[in-house]
Amino acid sequence: MKIVSIKLNDFRNYHELDLPLHEGINLFTGDNAQGKTNVLEAVYLCGTTRSHRAGKDREMIRFGEEEAHLRMEMIRDDSLFRIDIHLKKNKPKGIAINGVPIRKASELIGLGHFVFFSPEDLTIIKNGPGERRRFMDMELCQLEKMYIHHLSSYNRVLMQRSKLLKSAAFRPDQKETLDVWDDQLVLYGSKVMEERERFVKKLYETAVAIHHDLTGGKEKLEISYERNVSREQFKEELLRTRERDLSLGMTGKGPHRDDLKIVSNGIDLRRYGSQGQQRTAALSLKLAEIELVRNASGDMPVLLLDDVLSELDQNRQQYLLEGIGHMQTLITCTGTEFFKEHSFQIDRLFQVTDGTIQTDSFGGTDERQI
Repeated sequence: MKIVSIKLNDFRNYHELDLPLHEGINLFTGDNAQGKTNVLEAVYLCGTTRSHRAGKDREMIRFGEEEAHLRMEMIRDDSLFRIDIHLKKNKPKGIAINGVPIRKASELIGLGHFVFFSPEDLTIIKNGPGERRRFMDMELCQLEKMYIHHLSSYNRVLMQRSKLLKSAAFRPDQKETLDVWDDQLVLYGSKVMEERERFVKKLYETAVAIHHDLTGGKEKLEISYERNVSREQFKEELLRTRERDLSLGMTGKGPHRDDLKIVSNGIDLRRYGSQGQQRTAALSLKLAEIELVRNASGDMPVLLLDDVLSELDQNRQQYLLEGIGHMQTLITCTGTEFFKEHSFQIDRLFQVTDGTIQTDSFGGTDERQI
């Protein structure tokens, strides 16, 4: 698959943008806070219906405006697809594929595959469990259509159960309905755990070889899925901890509390790994993500690298760049010196300045305003 173009109206700091993209390496350069990351965010949003950043849809609308429009054209299997997203301040986003509105995000997710890699991903190892769950969920949603249904159903039931736990403090008779919600929580939660288990197994098998190369064979990586509760005991644990849940007004057992355990040479990197070890493991996870997409879909994903190179040492930079020459890639950075020094092939260069973009050949000629 390849992205042909991205068009933005009143998205973030862009009033109007119509940007053709090269099927190879696209480099966006410029000072900080000019809008480089916003382009990558728009591509990811069009491909997955979600921003890689936390926050609400209205925060992506240009300041002072009520709506934002995004359009992305992409080619997959020799067919052209047009994806339109309409953001409104006080209403759910609208999504259309080739002009036909869709009702569920799952109808779009999986049409294309995208891997987003930002400096925040390099801290995924040392950050809280929520970051690692998000990593699993975002990738699984692209790879497994049913996972989207199971995860969204689980989250919906979890929210309803939490509301009931809180209201039961004032209306004790509502406790009787907890059994119904527990059954639903176990049904969808067990499927979420089962699919995560399969994903982590594949992730480990792929990442261990990458990590071996990155460390020159000096470190052995291990990745395992840490369940908050087993599938077999989920129902029993909900009953056992029900009074505690009622007193706290929240559900303490379930896959919403799961984590990834990441170990190198017997050391738990989440707690005791050095910054270098944690970053190497994070890079291994992201590169493994690319391979998982390729193996599952038979196609290469679009790679979005948001100012990652500046956060890596030279060896990791080289390893990453050597692996991206065969896929469409969008890279943001503040300068081009590294690419010139290493004679790295850039197919299209974009200069970003305060929400406007100019194209330029890598040698500094053929400049034109978008």
